[in-house]
Amino acid sequence: MQMSVLQIPAAQAATPAHRANLLPGVLWFILADIMVFFMIFADFMMQRAGQLDVFEQSAATLDVQLGVLNTLILITSGLFVVFAVNAAKAGDRGATRRWLLVSFVVGAGFAVTKWYEWSGKLDQGITMYTNDYYMFYYTLTGAHLLHFIGGMVALAILWFLVGRQQINARLLNTIEAGALYWHMVDLLWIFLFPMLYLLGAR
Repeated sequence: MQMSVLQIPAAQAATPAHRANLLPGVLWFILADIMVFFMIFADFMMQRAGQLDVFEQSAATLDVQLGVLNTLILITSGLFVVFAVNAAKAGDRGATRRWLLVSFVVGAGFAVTKWYEWSGKLDQGITMYTNDYYMFYYTLTGAHLLHFIGGMVALAILWFLVGRQQINARLLNTIEAGALYWHMVDLLWIFLFPMLYLLGAR
């Protein structure tokens, strides 16, 4: 008797040849993206070495508690994405959608706190032209926010797709690719947070 995809764990349904189609492409994109960020990180550290007082005084104006909150939000959202991937591998569409939705809702908190932080700085007249530290601050957090928005769009699309079709090898592959991208967003923030917030902390 022929078994349906739902009766076979999706992880078994995905053949190595099929899984090679999407994931390596996403991994190359992530690697290239991280390399660009790390080049900016290196430039930040060199500029900081030449303007240590300016960078430390400026960094001390940031709210470390907000930085910690954003870190916890992204890590928690990333954990829920892991749960979604595990549910997808088990072929459980309902659980997959629920974990994707929870990850999206929790992740949305990052945008709220970032808006609060940016608006506070702008109200004080602090812009990317204030000094070199704030130029890096707005550039790096702005670039990260764009990646974050891309990840949120990916989570929404995955939630929609899982609701429209059975979990097969192709969809599982897409879910895992989206999860990898979301984890990259987490990873970038884990580097940004100590570099921007903690180096000048008192």
